[in-house]
Amino acid sequence: MTARRLEGKVCVVTGAKGGIGAATVELFAREGATVVGVDLAGDSPGDLALAVDVTDEPAVSEMFAQVRDELGRVDVLFNNAGISPNDDASVLDTSYEAWQRVQDVNLKSVFLCCKHGIPHLLENEGPHRGSVINTASFVAVMGAATSQISYTASKGGVLAMTREMGVEFARRGVRVNALCPGPVDTPLLQELFAKDPEKAARRMVHLPMGRFAYAHEIAQGALFLASDDSSYVTASTFLVDGGLSSAYTTPLE
Repeated sequence: MTARRLEGKVCVVTGAKGGIGAATVELFAREGATVVGVDLAGDSPGDLALAVDVTDEPAVSEMFAQVRDELGRVDVLFNNAGISPNDDASVLDTSYEAWQRVQDVNLKSVFLCCKHGIPHLLENEGPHRGSVINTASFVAVMGAATSQISYTASKGGVLAMTREMGVEFARRGVRVNALCPGPVDTPLLQELFAKDPEKAARRMVHLPMGRFAYAHEIAQGALFLASDDSSYVTASTFLVDGGLSSAYTTPLE
């Protein structure tokens, strides 16, 4: 029987209730992990489901303390919570309130989860003390086909912050990488594009594979980064985007 890649590891996944988060919780569990599913609404999949506002520093600190108390250790942080609301659009049209709401959920939460989660990883023994995976996006490395100014800025911040932490903690046995998905076929994306076929077409023309990613395909990338298979990978921009960031455009057929 093939050894499961996360056997014995405790993994904390934020934004766990749907899309990439839910697919990752399921995959991590199949690979032997004890998974903590964290979501604002609660009722997340996983061995331990926690309702936490990851923009609230005391709540984040208490969350990791609870995980450590109940499960004994923390090995993997998958900081995946994020939003992409309709009122985040062109810089000319986006209100400051909308800008700040996206920054808090997409960037501040990653900072807080790293600030309060990494110390628990550093308490582990051995050369491979833990892995941190921060969900960025392909828009962190290129302009979006449809403007979402705060989302793009927040994901760029996640990417830059991840690189710095990856370098900082490399010799202390904690790896930190940015997972950068392309557009993912989730219910939210389907709903958005059903309302605006023109926007959907603008996105699709740039995808060499001619389709959006499936959540389980992004989860496979997270699994690689969480496992010891990626023991020499840190501070990386790990693109799972179907070739989007390397393409100029592809013709519609």
